[in-house]
Amino acid sequence: MHAVETQRLLLRPLVTEDLADLYAILSDPDVVRYVGTGQPATLAETEEALQSFGRHWERHGFGRWGITEKSSRKLIGFGGLRMLIDTPEVVYHLAKSHWGLGLATEVARASLRYGFEEHGFERIVAIAMPANTASLHVMQKVGMTCEGPSNYFGIDVIQYSQARQNYLPDDSFYVLRSLPQTGENASA
Repeated sequence: MHAVETQRLLLRPLVTEDLADLYAILSDPDVVRYVGTGQPATLAETEEALQSFGRHWERHGFGRWGITEKSSRKLIGFGGLRMLIDTPEVVYHLAKSHWGLGLATEVARASLRYGFEEHGFERIVAIAMPANTASLHVMQKVGMTCEGPSNYFGIDVIQYSQARQNYLPDDSFYVLRSLPQTGENASA
């Protein structure tokens, strides 16, 4: 498992102790407005999501990190890569208090770099509901190409993608750290 440091963020494995902060994020109706059913998560659903993130890392060797602000060491969201059917997908979810600061763009850039440079993926996608203009803007800012409308699990989305052959990393701060796969980090 890996952690990534960017200019302002530490993207690190989520652990059981993150449950309360993760619940605060996922139970905010504004944060989840454009996610799945758009309904805030219960504590039990948040706990299942946390466990699911760990299983994804074990199964695929990549996944979603806890987004931690370096200056405060506070968990402010989660993001990274997840498997969407058979293609890696960039995802990012931030607490409302951290919107509009360019942090989703920072996470998306680091996730693309991690996927292409560390895993050698040929293609990475990102999706968002058409009304989620902020997320669509992030996809454009990181150089992804709009493929147009799509539908996953009965939800209409706009899909963007980036091919490795067209990927050019920027000069933003990026440090990859390998972590041991023991204890909490192996399962959370």
